[in-house]
Amino acid sequence: MKWSQTLIPTLKESPSEAEIDSHKLMIRAGLIRRITSGAYAYLPLGTLVLNKVIAIVREEMNRAGAIEVFLPALQHLDLLKESGRLKVFGADLITFQDRHGKETVLSPTHEEVITYIVKNEINSYKQLPITLYQIQTKFRDEMRPRFGVLRSKEFIMKDAYSFDIDEKGLNNSYQLMYDAYCRIFDRCGLDYIIAEADSGAMGGDASHEFMVPSPVGEDVLILCQNCGYSANRERAEAAPIPQQENPALQKPEEAFTPGKHTIQEVSDFLKISPQQMVKTLIYSSQDQLFAVLLRGDHEVNETRLTSVLGLESVELANRETIERITGAEVGFAGPVGLKMKIIADQAVTALSNFVTGSNKTDYHLLNVNYKRDFKIDQIANIRYVTEGDNCPRCNHVLEISQGIEIGHVFKLGTKYSHALKAHYLDSDGKEKPKVMGCYGIGVNRIIAAIIEKSHDDNGIIWPMSLAPYHIIIIPVNVKDPICMDAAKDIYDNISAMKGIDVLFDDRDLRPGVKFKDADLIGIPIKIIIGKKYTETKEVEIKLRKSGEVFLVHIENIKQELERILKDQIKI
Repeated sequence: MKWSQTLIPTLKESPSEAEIDSHKLMIRAGLIRRITSGAYAYLPLGTLVLNKVIAIVREEMNRAGAIEVFLPALQHLDLLKESGRLKVFGADLITFQDRHGKETVLSPTHEEVITYIVKNEINSYKQLPITLYQIQTKFRDEMRPRFGVLRSKEFIMKDAYSFDIDEKGLNNSYQLMYDAYCRIFDRCGLDYIIAEADSGAMGGDASHEFMVPSPVGEDVLILCQNCGYSANRERAEAAPIPQQENPALQKPEEAFTPGKHTIQEVSDFLKISPQQMVKTLIYSSQDQLFAVLLRGDHEVNETRLTSVLGLESVELANRETIERITGAEVGFAGPVGLKMKIIADQAVTALSNFVTGSNKTDYHLLNVNYKRDFKIDQIANIRYVTEGDNCPRCNHVLEISQGIEIGHVFKLGTKYSHALKAHYLDSDGKEKPKVMGCYGIGVNRIIAAIIEKSHDDNGIIWPMSLAPYHIIIIPVNVKDPICMDAAKDIYDNISAMKGIDVLFDDRDLRPGVKFKDADLIGIPIKIIIGKKYTETKEVEIKLRKSGEVFLVHIENIKQELERILKDQIKI
């Protein structure tokens, strides 16, 4: 492809809207342009990269035995009502009424649609197992779209769904997809970590998240460098905090804490550590009220809390309810004398002589002790892991970092097949629900994640597998017929090489501009035809990633390129 015949609108400066490197470089290199908040157009370079990601995904999904389909972006709202996920998605759904008044949603995901199809088309154990996948656009009304394609309202996903007769079959399908994901991300050149994860809105019993460590990632990764334990923030656990042996229990004492509502305010006022305090949170769910106790420096993990209690969702009670239950202003709730169910995190039971609210405005209680002063109805791990916590497997100190989620695999079980009545007849003629798995990849996110991890001050550094062009040919002076003839011959010869994409920069611009553009868009190999060629018939080959430079006689270019490429791309 000649540069003059395509559209590569590079920019010298980063746009003000872009916050992170991948967003800045995708715009500066002419890959994307913003159309509206959370929606981007892919220009020619961006489309080339996108299609290369899709090709890798498609090849590996087919290799794993999955069958491709293409599902509609529109779906009837009743399907989400049947599955019970209408409230789960809430304001994230983009909905509208068509001209007939029918409630319609732009699909945020396709579990319900695929289950509806398989329910009607597959009814015998002889037709199972089967895994269906698609590469399709999804829509979610993000409150705050940011970071370019990493958090947008419209995004491209590969989603796959497996259907089996039992858990054993699901485990096999899950492993096939898990292995396929590893091959996909390896081929894309990503340095990723596989973390245990919570299933969240998808439901199901088990899942793994594929994450690229990055300071701009919005997922939190908990990792043990000693034993390899890894989990996302919602799923991660910490080793139990050991209890003090035979602590001397002190007498409870009321302390006047005027206007001190928060943990930090009280700890500063009493000159104690937040770790020596216990906070009491009043929650509600389905007309139930209960208290949650946590150490002062810990945060409740509502995902784990809902799971522990077997509820669909929980939320903090409103101010009026808290004041009615405790008899005090918000900020002074405590477990002593509180007449309601109490759930406590394990860390609370390891404390002695701690400080709590007193259920009396402007007062806290000192030297409170579990069992002596109040009882706990349920003890569970319901908090987020924090700095200093130990690994639940080997007791080594855990590390907390950020990551970009690029893929997620879920064991759904019968959540959707049961809700939508997607059954099959077994060998005995008995009706049973199909056992499902779900497997998603953020296609756009792969591109952004690659750029976040592979760039320098000059621009993008593409891996060979995803580069829009593998080689760029740059004649220094397009008005020199000798150099131009050589450049055209090289272009024709290299273009004939199998699997090699070549860009010919035929623009009549200063060499410095061409070199900067080539570095910005990240082409792995530059072939420069300059003054040296007219003297010795040698051209310069420069590698974008390492900066290595080779002078090669024009007759040996093909052999030299094959040497460079043989370990990086199939030719």
